[in-house]
Parts: sequence; C-alpha cells; structure tokens
Amino acid sequence: MVLEIADFTILDDSADGFADAVRDGIRYVSDTPGFRNARLTRSAETPTRFVLLIEWDSIEAHTVGFRESENFQRWRSIVGPHFDGPPRVEHFNEVVTYNR
Repeated sequence: MVLEIADFTILDDSADGFADAVRDGIRYVSDTPGFRNARLTRSAETPTRFVLLIEWDSIEAHTVGFRESENFQRWRSIVGPHFDGPPRVEHFNEVVTYNR
C-alpha cells in the first residue's frame, strides 16, 4: 500500500466549492483499479489549504492507472478551477502503525 498526499492551496473565494468538487469528482478517482480509499482534510489555521489523502495498492496504480487515464482529465476539470497554483503531490510508504 502507498499513500498519496496531495497538498492544495485553493483560491480565496473557492474553498467551499473545492470541497464540493472533490465530493463530486472523487468517483473518477475511485473507479481506478488499485484505489483503496480517500479522505479530504482542511487546515484549521489556513482555510484555503486542503490535503487529500488517497491510499493506492501501488504507486503505479496512481501514476499510470489514474494519471494516464481519461478519468484524470475528468477529475482535473472538476477540481482544477479551484486551484491557486499546482498541488504538491508525494507518495509515502508506511513505516509504523499505531492504533489505540
């Protein structure tokens, strides 16, 4: 499993619209083989900053299976108009898990 972390800065007047766009467009992401789950978070201190966390079976499920698909273009057309600059996207591997 790999965790994609996408860090977005959203236009000042577009934050609520961005959250709605993610709710609407996530179906294009979740249709991709290798998708596991997704969660959108919003900064309490900086309301125009959002972090999208997506678990994939592999990096390739994201970078090839999704990013090279038509669904990526559909996704981007829905969420992209809200961006205040390009998102920063990285992939992470789990090192330690702790559950209480």
